Amino acid sequence: MPPIKRNPKQASLFSTLDEGAPLALLPEDVSLDLPAGWQPELSNEISAPYMKQLLSYLVERSQHAVIYPAAHDWLHALEVTPLSAVKVVMIGQDPYHQPNQAHGLCFSVKPDIKVPPSLVNIYKELSTDLGIEPAAHGFLESWAKQGVLMMNSVLTVEDSTPNAHKDKGWERFTDKIIEIVNRECTNVVFLLWGSYAQKKGASIDRSRHCVLEAPHPSPLSAHRGFFGSRPFSQANAYLTSHSITPIQWQLPDL
Repeated sequence: MPPIKRNPKQASLFSTLDEGAPLALLPEDVSLDLPAGWQPELSNEISAPYMKQLLSYLVERSQHAVIYPAAHDWLHALEVTPLSAVKVVMIGQDPYHQPNQAHGLCFSVKPDIKVPPSLVNIYKELSTDLGIEPAAHGFLESWAKQGVLMMNSVLTVEDSTPNAHKDKGWERFTDKIIEIVNRECTNVVFLLWGSYAQKKGASIDRSRHCVLEAPHPSPLSAHRGFFGSRPFSQANAYLTSHSITPIQWQLPDL
């Protein structure tokens, strides 16, 4: 379901939820529709004043800039991976900022889109680690459906402008999600790649979860220790040791 709640009595509604379209809804009527798999844990957070301010800001910015991903994908990571299913958490920074790339899962791109450089390196490590040949696409939703929560810290961005929505409220929201997983789940693997993700995951209880840290898979840092870190086999070994079904990292053909 689209994450935007729309009041049918409101005259100025979203004209469309397509990528890049202005969000034509009055700010006071904006709210997010929380996926059922994260209720009631996130119910108070989604309606907090700072979230209302964030969404009003996004509505205003959408009149002047193209926002990625499309509004119905802002909470896609939560839709695909309910809290009860979380086995692994990947933390990214913010969405891809070019057309038709971002769809709400960190590192993943839509089908038929060129595989981005960081994901190319993730595939290289997957091949070295588990002997899995790189997929011809960058659509990672099959991981998310198996319990890999693939969440950026900031859930929106503007066209060609990395970090455009930094410090607008998304970080507080996604910090809350990590806090909930840390508290409500056990034996989750956190893949923290790069200093940004590692700082965001600093409060994770390592006595009840597995934290695997490595440099970011970006071409700028992958050779500093991401390559050779073997995160996929380590994650599966940990899950298996706790009688949890491991992740099938082999991506299906599209």
